[in-house]
Amino acid sequence: MKFRWSPAPSQPLLAGRLASRLGISPLLAQCLLNRGFSEPADIEGVLLPRLANLRDPFLLPDMDKAVERLLQARSEGERVVIFGDYDVDGVTATALLVELLRGLGWRVEWHLPERIGDGYGLSAGGVANCLKKLPGWGGGNGAARMKTLLLAVDCGSTATDVVASLQDRGIEVIILDHHQISKPPPAAVALVNPQLSRPGSNGNPAGGAEFTEFCSAGLAFKLAHAILKRGRATALPGAAEFDLKPMLDLVALGTIADLVPLTGENRILVSAGLGQLNRTARPGIVALKKIAGAPEAVGVYEVAFQLAPRLNAAGRLETAEDALRLLLAERLDAAMPLAQALDARNRERQSVEKAITDEVMVALRAKFDSQRHFVIVEGQAPWHIGVVGIVASRVVQEFYRPAIIIGGGAEEMRGSGRSIAGFDLAGALRECGHLLLRHGGHAMAAGLSILPHNIDPLREKLNELARRRLVADDLQPTLRLDARLGLDEIHFQMLGELERLKPHGQGNPAPQFWSGPLSHARPLQRIGAEKQHVKMRVNDGAASHEALWWKRGDGSLPVGKFDLAFTPQINRFNGSAIVQLKVLDWRPSAPGLTCRY
Repeated sequence: MKFRWSPAPSQPLLAGRLASRLGISPLLAQCLLNRGFSEPADIEGVLLPRLANLRDPFLLPDMDKAVERLLQARSEGERVVIFGDYDVDGVTATALLVELLRGLGWRVEWHLPERIGDGYGLSAGGVANCLKKLPGWGGGNGAARMKTLLLAVDCGSTATDVVASLQDRGIEVIILDHHQISKPPPAAVALVNPQLSRPGSNGNPAGGAEFTEFCSAGLAFKLAHAILKRGRATALPGAAEFDLKPMLDLVALGTIADLVPLTGENRILVSAGLGQLNRTARPGIVALKKIAGAPEAVGVYEVAFQLAPRLNAAGRLETAEDALRLLLAERLDAAMPLAQALDARNRERQSVEKAITDEVMVALRAKFDSQRHFVIVEGQAPWHIGVVGIVASRVVQEFYRPAIIIGGGAEEMRGSGRSIAGFDLAGALRECGHLLLRHGGHAMAAGLSILPHNIDPLREKLNELARRRLVADDLQPTLRLDARLGLDEIHFQMLGELERLKPHGQGNPAPQFWSGPLSHARPLQRIGAEKQHVKMRVNDGAASHEALWWKRGDGSLPVGKFDLAFTPQINRFNGSAIVQLKVLDWRPSAPGLTCRY
């Protein structure tokens, strides 16, 4: 078995009461209970996410200070420079704020750092390159320079020295970010970061736990909401007429791509944002959907695996400026060449990523010891730093260990890491700060800069920390299952009702069930160009369904009497539709168990 099965405890009495009160099935009620929803009012918010339920943006830390400083910049004719980031979250957040501020009369410039040349976040090199491009800052004396306010988006929460240096040069800084914050925090005019809402954070608690999981695209929307709210109260020209809803397409892109939990306000924003994404007239997204071959109606899957990788590709290999220009394009004829260029970059990225992944996997399979290796750290100078984060994700999927992959040069090297539940990667890197030049991120993903001779000591230190914090069960992925079902209980009506739990993603997984004892109703089929998928038809004595196991390859397959873990779905093809089980895992059946929910 690949997974450790963790069936949710059945709660038939409570599920039955909720089902009766809310007019839903007991199975849907059980799935909601499994996700922590037991109060009818909360459940109604999940099943009917509404923009009207968004909380006051001014509850976020320092939001009031950020809005007041931006309004001051507008009234005094200051230039606002939006310093973004090169991933989808940073690019969409930057696009949203450029569009909003320009539309309301601010003088706005933008800058996206280059991954290779500028490094991660609000770095000294990135800021220097930003200022060089600004009229009035590329040369001349300070007196001739236009007064400038810098708005750091999706970065800056650990840039204490850089923020201090900017202030020494007469540039005040607002930080809009969701990553972990340094101690002491940067002395910005405003630090709008939901991490400050967490207990034990550097600031005063504000807003509560529901504000702690925004990505920067979501925070940009909250800042835009706050600006409009204050602007309407103060008769800011254009504020009364400005409509934020068309910007929700950008919020959905950034939120899904950044893998933040699709719960609370994120669920509201993504639900509305996917609707906007499917009716948007934004030329850049129309072009992107066309070039990606996306269906007319896109969901979380299409955003995550078709649209986001193409927006990410430019920033991974060179600069993300084409991605931002695509989102800001005002005409389709201007957007299409940019979308085509991003598509070509994505193919190049896939080739580079595959080569490095293959090299890393060969090396790890030859030496991996599950009893000793709690954290994987691999580095080679030739590896492209733009794809090391994706490679780290592949390593986590294969070995289920926190992984850091490092590349990018013979002198200073840069790496990106991904983690597993129970191991705070950014926190662990803080404890390894003496071995690193720079580091930052959050519990599940982090970045670093390091000298080559410190890679081995870093590996040793991280493994030492992990051995103290992780136990054997932590190193086997958990398969959380909502309920045990009979195959005859899985039908179109049931699947239609479960659709109300969408959008699925981090924090709100698709419903997963198990059934058994099962047997094969016909011989297994291997399908796909490389016979990498397996098609089955399984039977429990009352009904049978087709089951498909993607990328099973040469792995073990169910025999005899077995239990099957799966996600049920509707497979539509050539005008017909069937119920199909997407297989997650299997195990031999224990005798004497019934299989009905």
